[in-house]
Amino acid sequence: MGKVILITGISSGFGRESAALLAKCGHTVYGTARTQCAVNEGVNLLIMDLTDRESIRNAVRSVAEREGRIDVLVNNAGMHTGGPVETAPEDHIRAQMETSFLGMVFLTREVLPVMRSGGGGLIINISSIGGLMGLPFQGFYSAAKFAVEGFSEALRMEVRSFNIKVVVINPGDFRTNNSANRRKFLATTGTEDPYAGQFEKSLSVIERDEAAGNDPVVLAKNLAGIIDRRNPRQRYIIASADQKLAVFLKRIMPGKLFAGILASHYGIPHA
Repeated sequence: MGKVILITGISSGFGRESAALLAKCGHTVYGTARTQCAVNEGVNLLIMDLTDRESIRNAVRSVAEREGRIDVLVNNAGMHTGGPVETAPEDHIRAQMETSFLGMVFLTREVLPVMRSGGGGLIINISSIGGLMGLPFQGFYSAAKFAVEGFSEALRMEVRSFNIKVVVINPGDFRTNNSANRRKFLATTGTEDPYAGQFEKSLSVIERDEAAGNDPVVLAKNLAGIIDRRNPRQRYIIASADQKLAVFLKRIMPGKLFAGILASHYGIPHA
């Protein structure tokens, strides 16, 4: 039986591929974007801005009134800032947290009463490998994803009695438009910035890793499988073998030793 699915951020990348595949699987799919965009057959577009509370309320109300329920919420939308912690512009920091964390929180709060009245549901929060380890020059992106992790753990316990499940997905590097989008939110890297030289070196590694990542279709297929499972796991790490190994090493290695390995990957000298 098809489910009513609300997924955010369908204009490109994970969201676009996932919405298209879920519609092909027979689900009733509502996808959000901040502005009008082309959508695949079977996907219902909703204009919604995660930084606008009224926009969020209207989107959820629209789905609830048309379908009478929301079975699955996929919190996919977000943004990707870049730059040194010290010199990143304040408006970039606020935009990162308001979009990738607070927007997700307020949307979830609007959907929960609909799920409770319907007898249950599934919430899937798209985190990141960067939500399991702090990534240099992506500090605020990691901070937002760490917040998603803690929020999801707490929420999972609070909604258990209402038959609502909470799943976290941690993607590794994928070939999305992250690199291009991040460059819209880069800190100033002129010669007056003391981090400029190292930032450019690390940024080249970040963008190289993303260019070599998997196609977003891979995540979309995993997402469709998770939604079909009767009892999904609490976490799915969808990443390369090397990135999965890094997550494992983070768990078992002394913090200073792991930090040295991670810094070395990004070309950062580590004493």
